[in-house]
Amino acid sequence: MQVSIACTEQNLRSRSSEDRLCGPRSGSGPKARAALVPRPPASSGALRESTGRSTGMKYRNLGKSGLRVSCLGLGTWVTFGSQISDETAEDVLTVAYEHGINLFDTAEVYAAGKAERTLGNILKSKGWRRSSYVITTKIFWGGQAETERGLSRKHIIEEIVRAMTYVINQGLALYWGTSRWGAAEIMEAYSMARQFNLIPPVCEQAEHHLFQREKVEMQLPELYHKIGVGSVTWSPVACGLITSKYDGRVPDTSRATIKGYQWLKDKVQSEDGKKQQAKLMDLLPMAHQLGCTVAQLAIAWCLRSEGVSSVLLGVSSAEQLIEHLGALQVLSQLTPQTVMEIDGLLGSKAHSKK
Repeated sequence: MQVSIACTEQNLRSRSSEDRLCGPRSGSGPKARAALVPRPPASSGALRESTGRSTGMKYRNLGKSGLRVSCLGLGTWVTFGSQISDETAEDVLTVAYEHGINLFDTAEVYAAGKAERTLGNILKSKGWRRSSYVITTKIFWGGQAETERGLSRKHIIEEIVRAMTYVINQGLALYWGTSRWGAAEIMEAYSMARQFNLIPPVCEQAEHHLFQREKVEMQLPELYHKIGVGSVTWSPVACGLITSKYDGRVPDTSRATIKGYQWLKDKVQSEDGKKQQAKLMDLLPMAHQLGCTVAQLAIAWCLRSEGVSSVLLGVSSAEQLIEHLGALQVLSQLTPQTVMEIDGLLGSKAHSKK
């Protein structure tokens, strides 16, 4: 199964293609549109999969569609085809699948296309049953030529809602969603689909973490209740900021040292970045009390938000993935009182509304 998610970033044309999908953003920030995923032929290789029962993985509907996805997914941004070797990528993907993760996210722009190829090659070699996992990809920043990027008829066949309907009707994808769209844009796409008997989006991909809250907690729940659009969120640890790895410095092995990610290094070393890291230190006692790391607490905190179908994890090793999967055990401990305490420690408050 596959979900298509397309992206457009009109105000990031001066940045390199690899980091256009996540970086500094203003109030009028970038927007994104839906994508398509080719359906590979079925393979009959050896199979070792987990239903999630033995690992504690939980499954949720993608929005109000009938598609069931793991509440934690695996993202390939930064890592696949770039930060880690193909061998490490295979280890990560294997551990994810065997622990019940069935949602793998990529984009045509990640590592200039290499992330998609790496993911595809690994899945082909593993021989896992094609119906047992879901792939999402995103389109817009496809290549260097003018005809290889954008949302033109040349690049994605037609205007976006009609194009995604065509893609689904052709069997190239089963669902489509949006990425970095505003609530008004999503509503417009839904209205157009209903008006012309087309297929509406089922999810929105949005950044969400302890310091990026408003869209997922204030805007998207209303769309979930009104038109059934769920959320697939990414960067639950804010590109590594919500961990102990930085602590006022930039380790040589961190994402902030990768070419094209100077913006992340600047963020870590900025006054806001330092203030956020100081606030995170206040979460350490609570994490210790719950028997988890701050990263696990942050991921569980994202999972508790209304309408969130899946939270995408970005990891550079199988060991890091297993550590992040521990957030599943923390989720049940996040009582309303605990969430209020987190808000108090961070100096923020919940913005969610029905």
